[in-house]
Amino acid sequence: MQISGATIIRNGVKLGYPFAESIKSILPICSEFIVCVGNSDDGTREKVEAINDKKIKIIDTTWDEKKRLGGEILSEQTNIALSKCFGDWIFYIQSDEVVNEKDYDKIVSAIEKAETKNFVDGIIFNYLHFYGSYSTIQTGRNWYKQEVRLVRNFRGIVSHGDAQGFRKERRKLCVIESGARIYHYCWARPPEVMAKKIKDFHKLWHEDKWLNNNCLDKDVCDYFSDLGNLKNFIGEHPYVMKEFIKNDSSAFIEQCRKRYLSERNFIKAIKDFMRSYPFGIEFGRHKNFRLIKL
Repeated sequence: MQISGATIIRNGVKLGYPFAESIKSILPICSEFIVCVGNSDDGTREKVEAINDKKIKIIDTTWDEKKRLGGEILSEQTNIALSKCFGDWIFYIQSDEVVNEKDYDKIVSAIEKAETKNFVDGIIFNYLHFYGSYSTIQTGRNWYKQEVRLVRNFRGIVSHGDAQGFRKERRKLCVIESGARIYHYCWARPPEVMAKKIKDFHKLWHEDKWLNNNCLDKDVCDYFSDLGNLKNFIGEHPYVMKEFIKNDSSAFIEQCRKRYLSERNFIKAIKDFMRSYPFGIEFGRHKNFRLIKL
């Protein structure tokens, strides 16, 4: 049983992606690792090369700047990476996601279990979404709790939408749970880097007119609008993130939280409440997969 790793990255250095840490976090369980590096101007390719592992295969790509509908360029690039994989399974990890080394046994065990059930197409992971700092996480139901990150190869499985999930003949995948965690650091960058990243990300979704009306001259705190359901993170980060998380922004996000709560009106309070699994009830959560209990 061979596992291929796969990811995409472009201008990861200046936008603060922990892409090197992401790659390193699953290298030990992969036989090869495909990295599609988009046309970058900040030394991103050189940083991938510096990992200096024979398993890594770099594919140079060019991102089409004209594709701004629904983040389609992300799934297009992801499918390029998937098409270069030769393992029985593909571990697709986004460049702001990291796996905890303590979960390797759970991941391998889940693959071994799936191998005995031919109808299983993928494996899902539990998510920790860090928001504003490396010590605060999102708990609202508008943030996905699980997602597919391991898929069988050679089954026509492709990246879907903005590359968050997968489809097979336009249908959701049949999956099992791994019990392992994905540490998602998308919103945990230092504030000035986060503002730059958000503007860059919106270029994949919107035209210039929208960007000019919504992304320029904003107070940095205003970029962090979902502050109603943050919780303090209690636990340990993956070992590969040890140095990366030293540049924390806990004081900044706490300041934003206080301002948000002081200015929150009735409508925002209701919205936060409805996102918080009121009374312990989970409802209205979108799933990119069909969960199978074995």
